[in-house]
Amino acid sequence: MTLDPAVAPLEVDPLLDDPQTRIIVCCGSGGVGKTTTAAALGVRAAERGRKVVVLTIDPARRLAQSMGIDSLDNTPRQVKGIDGSGELHAMMLDMKRTFDEIVEAHADPDRARAILDNPFYQSLSAGFAGTQEYMAMEKLGQLRARDEWDLIVVDTPPSRSALDFLDAPKRLGSFLDGKFIRLLMAPAKMGGRAGMKFLNVGMSMMTGTLGKLLGGQFLRDVQTFVAAMDTMFGGFRTRADATYRLLQAPGTAFLVVAAPERDALREAAYFVERLAAEGMPLAGLVLNRVHGSGAARLSAERARAAAENLEEGRIVDQGGGKDGVREAAAPAGSSPDAPQAPEASRTPQPHEESQTSGSPKSGTSTSEPPSEPPSVNQLTAGLLRLHAERMQVLKREQRTRDRFTALHPEVPVAEVAALPGDVHDLAGLRTIGIRLAGEDPATGTA
Repeated sequence: MTLDPAVAPLEVDPLLDDPQTRIIVCCGSGGVGKTTTAAALGVRAAERGRKVVVLTIDPARRLAQSMGIDSLDNTPRQVKGIDGSGELHAMMLDMKRTFDEIVEAHADPDRARAILDNPFYQSLSAGFAGTQEYMAMEKLGQLRARDEWDLIVVDTPPSRSALDFLDAPKRLGSFLDGKFIRLLMAPAKMGGRAGMKFLNVGMSMMTGTLGKLLGGQFLRDVQTFVAAMDTMFGGFRTRADATYRLLQAPGTAFLVVAAPERDALREAAYFVERLAAEGMPLAGLVLNRVHGSGAARLSAERARAAAENLEEGRIVDQGGGKDGVREAAAPAGSSPDAPQAPEASRTPQPHEESQTSGSPKSGTSTSEPPSEPPSVNQLTAGLLRLHAERMQVLKREQRTRDRFTALHPEVPVAEVAALPGDVHDLAGLRTIGIRLAGEDPATGTA
């Protein structure tokens, strides 16, 4: 499948080489190759001289395996085997550890220990809805603040909606600043006997109801957590807002990753529109696992017709036709037109007697003859049918991609041809990077 000349190609290498590009965010729906794309971009940028860190939030450990690292954790680890003057580091977000680091950095030791040991905090940090996406934003902000790398490549969290990465900080901030949290904070803020009086009189009905619904111990854990976190709530919202502004800054580039399938490209189109509405800088679309053919001029219809003709024996080349067959069957020295002697009047030849003398009598069972291998015609017909199926896939992918480009002709597109197997090492990531840049993997040229 080739791009429509009217669609601007996505120029990956200039994007990676630009020193003003400090953050690349790979986003899209699940299962479209975001992790592989992020890792391939990191490898290519490092081998072109950048100092890169790849942050993945994918719980699968494919990134570590492909980069030759036994395990990834919350600390960037350098990847060995990079060619060129750059460096590549990789890390996998540890959601709970990132939350713990925030608490340890913004609370005194006693208060930090009280928070970390609180059962409600442990539940919140381990699996509260939106926490993973919020912590991804926190970690991105931390990496950017360290200024140790000149390029950060982010693989966004796998989720049903590709918009969660943008929405989660606002959702978690709204939760922490919400009426429920402020209500639970009120007794602690009033302090002492006044606080207890307020709790006993003003909140007795509410806490009694919540205690029945949630359990009294759970409610007390929440109140203790809220009291300990009171001074930190504003910091969560402030940092989330700062990271959100960072994503809107000129040094950030979003790459929407999709497969040439209807649902994936519909999600990509929705995400493109959302990025535009939020003022996020979109670099382009990466279309993964695109199928191609070296014989695209042979249509599916013609391939199927040729296969049917071969299977029915209508286009077998026999030179002079059936005359050649008759000539080969005629005895030497005889005329092709001479009548053949009846079978009964012919004298059996010695070799014929020897072949038939030991043959079983009529009616006796014989073993099945060995099956013959498929003929050249059969093999060719099978290949033609496979080609017809491939051309149908190409046509469907082309039609799906054309719908997207008709809706968003301003979005540059890079197509990455499907590989015969999974990417599991640096060589595979390097190949993906070459294809992202629009080069021929065999020659390394465009």
